[in-house]
Amino acid sequence: MYTDARTLNDGTTVQADVAVVGGGPAGITLARAFAGSGVEVCVIEAGGLQPDPEVQALYQGENAGIDYPLAAMRMRMFGGSSNHWGGYCRPLDPIDFEARDWVPHSGWPFGIEELAPYYGPASDIVEVAPAEYQDMAYWARTTGDTLPQLATGRMWMRFVHFSPPTRFGEKYGPELERAGNIRVLLNANVVNIQATAEGRAVNGLDIRTLNGLSHRVTARYYVIACGGLENARILLLSNDVVPAGLGNQNDLVGRFFMEHPHLGGFGEIVVADLQRLPPIYRDRILVHGHDVKAAFNPSEAFLREQRLLNATFMGGVAGEYRKGDKASAESERAAAHADMLMAAQRFLADGAGPVKADDPDYLGVWLGMGCACEQAPNPDSRVTLSGERDVLGLPRIKLDWRLTEQDRRSLLQHMHSLAYEFGTLGIGRLVLNVADDSPWPEVVAGGAHHMGTTRMHDDPRQGVVDRNSKVHGVDNLYVAGSSVFPTSGAANPTLTLVALTLRLADHLKGQLQ
Repeated sequence: MYTDARTLNDGTTVQADVAVVGGGPAGITLARAFAGSGVEVCVIEAGGLQPDPEVQALYQGENAGIDYPLAAMRMRMFGGSSNHWGGYCRPLDPIDFEARDWVPHSGWPFGIEELAPYYGPASDIVEVAPAEYQDMAYWARTTGDTLPQLATGRMWMRFVHFSPPTRFGEKYGPELERAGNIRVLLNANVVNIQATAEGRAVNGLDIRTLNGLSHRVTARYYVIACGGLENARILLLSNDVVPAGLGNQNDLVGRFFMEHPHLGGFGEIVVADLQRLPPIYRDRILVHGHDVKAAFNPSEAFLREQRLLNATFMGGVAGEYRKGDKASAESERAAAHADMLMAAQRFLADGAGPVKADDPDYLGVWLGMGCACEQAPNPDSRVTLSGERDVLGLPRIKLDWRLTEQDRRSLLQHMHSLAYEFGTLGIGRLVLNVADDSPWPEVVAGGAHHMGTTRMHDDPRQGVVDRNSKVHGVDNLYVAGSSVFPTSGAANPTLTLVALTLRLADHLKGQLQ
């Protein structure tokens, strides 16, 4: 059932067994896990079913570090940020869960085997099943192409599946609306988590609407699932009992903010004979009703040997070169590419004939490359509260996103590895546009992947939540979503946060028995 909180009588109290704050991928996945059961669930969503500029403006905030478009990176409406999700799906790698001695603050409380049973159902939920993320033999059979084996040991291939993308509100909202045990409260802003006298438990949620009403939700268990930024903010705002904020007794709420820095244009791969590069390496191909594409990732052995962070690279055809083409605005670089292709044409002609016998002016193509890289957990990269206030009177977010020399060094070394792989395979040459001593650019794009601000750790001195996502020191308060990730890996977080939410649902079912 949907209920607009703006239409309730002022001062209404809604009761449930489980209160879920946030109607994005995590909140909707958790609610669906209880659909049709005897457990009463209330999903509290700050937005409505359609975007609203006045509601979206509540996501504005202040930057203290790398400039970051705070309001543009999130969607305050039912379905959350799945409403602008690109659909990239791949699990984290096993090494991402490990405590690596070269990555400070790394290590999850469990290994990937703990999430393995949930990645399959999560793949169903995001509509990419059947999903094969790393079996090259499978993809060789499926595509009918010979997939070249990478030769240097620095990298291996992984396969990214693309969700339609699943818009969680549109896809699963009708199911929640029909479920007799689930109530979705729309346009309801949680402004405070009410705690007992010593902060050991939660006994209610204070709610306000933009039309001036105040309500309350009470439950046996509470789950905060409003994204990697707002999860931290709502805990920090709930400071009437614990002055530092609920769950923040060790000054960890909001720390360790991580993104995936996305760098495009760092280089181009110049390819004379495109047929040497199978389509799945350069284009999305349609398999089982959804798109799949190969990605280049550093191998575990190379990460250990060189003590590097993880990364992922994908490329696509960005243009072609022909003899006699007029010089572009980037004439010097274009001329260098053309010279490389002319040399490659002569080499190929010696051994295999012209690349295009019917088109003697064709020289080859260039592939544009993009990458997403793991960010090392950094306690100084963090979310705090700003001195500015929103229309509800609440302090806005202040984000201090920071990147380190370790992040930069890892990325540059992986760029060189990619160049070695293409060169060794005889497919092409990578022309780097980034010098080894280049600093991070002033503007760094992120993937809207907000992670780490309520990190998971068995030790309350090192994490906000425990291995079951329960807030340390608070008996009935949990956090869902990528804010609990201790490390980011280099895979987009949606598939993993859905898997983690399914695991949390199983835990809560055990608690509710």
